[in-house]
Amino acid sequence: MNSTLTPPPETVAPPAADERCDRCNAAGKLRITLVGGSELVFCGHHANKYAEDLVKITERFATEPDFSWRGADLMAN
Repeated sequence: MNSTLTPPPETVAPPAADERCDRCNAAGKLRITLVGGSELVFCGHHANKYAEDLVKITERFATEPDFSWRGADLMAN
């Protein structure tokens, strides 16, 4: 039997350098994991533009180290 290493479900990796926004194809800055397990990637512009709506459907998220997502404050409340 071959075992595979998978990260624990509570961790989310930030978008890779080659990942693009699911909305406009710009460089990805935010990765969100939805309640059902699916993931979406957004550029900084769309991540902040839709922050209020995204926090409603986000279970976990990760950002690029140089990006500050407006939704992070909303998720903390």
